[in-house]
Amino acid sequence: MSLFRSARNFMWGVPPSDSAERKLLLKIDFFVLTFTCAMYWSNYLSRANLANAYVSGMREDVGFHGTQFNQVNTVFTIGYIVGQLPNNLMLQVVPPRLWLPSMALIWAGLSGCLAAVQTPRQVMAIRFLQALAESSTFSGSHYILGSWYKESELGKRSGIFASSAQLGSIFSGVMQAAILTGPLNGHLNLAGWRWLFLLDLFIGVPIALYGYLTFPDTPRTTTSFFLTEEERKLAVSRLPERPMTKLSWDLLSRTLKRWHWYAFSMLFAWSSMLESVNINSLMQLWLTNKGFAGWQRNLYPLGLVSVAIISTILCANLSDHYRSRWPVNILMCLALFITSTIMLIPDTPASARFAAFYLSGIGYSGQASNFAWANDCTALDEQERAVVLSSMNMWSNVVNAWWSITLYPATDAPRWQKGFIAMVVLCFFVVAITFVVRHLDHKERRERAALDESERSAHHPREDVSVSVVEKTVLSSAEEIGKA
Repeated sequence: MSLFRSARNFMWGVPPSDSAERKLLLKIDFFVLTFTCAMYWSNYLSRANLANAYVSGMREDVGFHGTQFNQVNTVFTIGYIVGQLPNNLMLQVVPPRLWLPSMALIWAGLSGCLAAVQTPRQVMAIRFLQALAESSTFSGSHYILGSWYKESELGKRSGIFASSAQLGSIFSGVMQAAILTGPLNGHLNLAGWRWLFLLDLFIGVPIALYGYLTFPDTPRTTTSFFLTEEERKLAVSRLPERPMTKLSWDLLSRTLKRWHWYAFSMLFAWSSMLESVNINSLMQLWLTNKGFAGWQRNLYPLGLVSVAIISTILCANLSDHYRSRWPVNILMCLALFITSTIMLIPDTPASARFAAFYLSGIGYSGQASNFAWANDCTALDEQERAVVLSSMNMWSNVVNAWWSITLYPATDAPRWQKGFIAMVVLCFFVVAITFVVRHLDHKERRERAALDESERSAHHPREDVSVSVVEKTVLSSAEEIGKA
């Protein structure tokens, strides 16, 4: 096998042997993956632009003071929490090809409104409404990806999807630097940071229109023009058989009597706080405190984002390759432990702090692998899967609502001592949670495999063995994933 083919298979997966399935997978990647990535890229572009605008003139023009920037992030987080579960459940009622593009169109329009703000309160109001719309994207897209891809394909695609957010951050930094030094800064008597939000609008609208025209819903409900009837059937049959569950009043009991909701909500709620360095724009604020120029404050943090992209994609691919998701969390904790240690040492050279900031980008790696892990474990109940995925993101933002403003206020720059002490403790806590979830996952797989074996042994070998849909699915999943 050539080096190129080996690299391609590692990064993208071994192509299906059947030509019809290869063609179908290419279509799924082109239409499903590209739209979710473009939508999340636009979503994160809007978030990153706020941080870049803040350090590029918005703070002075709008009159921010004290911890008001942190308050804006907290208000956004509250809106994001409120919108999580309703948005994912709406995907069970309204076709995703209508709901997701509509939410993208709404937040694009609200981004344009940010170009006209005059007070911090106006920023807070708009960001709250944006959060309600943007909360449809992350967990909703993971739900869609889990509906279309096999377990052996899911980690890679989840990694690409998660990395599209960081590409939005990179594009934001480059775009803001270009605006500050280009003809748009002051054009039509608008400051450069205001043009940043107008460009969010101009970029977001075409993405939403693309979704309206091409997004194919889920395999069981799609009527997309680019899929033939045979391909629609293949999209369902190529996945492990899943029972037909429905949105009903027993969803609450179905969810709460299983361990998935508790364990994965706990895992992501705390492991996502390993992203705090970039979430709270600590590097931009540190650069501002140290007197770096505006273009430097926009461009230098892109090194952190680049590390986030590379580590997310690499870890997602490794989790598929080794059929094991949990080690990614251990790597994240190790990286953030080193970052925190460097930041807590007094009088650390600037070069070491740059390295620490960049290393913290590894904290994003778990976005793809942990959501792929949850998708794997909840594949047998569509509605439970929707609730678990949205709850993971919801509880993450519940924690972040107080975590950021308490531990990483802008007024604590440039050291954030209490924040990095908390990060050290968090690293050990996340490792503990990870091993608990790993134990529960392995225990469930063993119990289901044992149950199936006892069912099979109770029948004569020559008789037809009746195996439930759930048991067949678990066996297929267990063979594919193996032991972590």
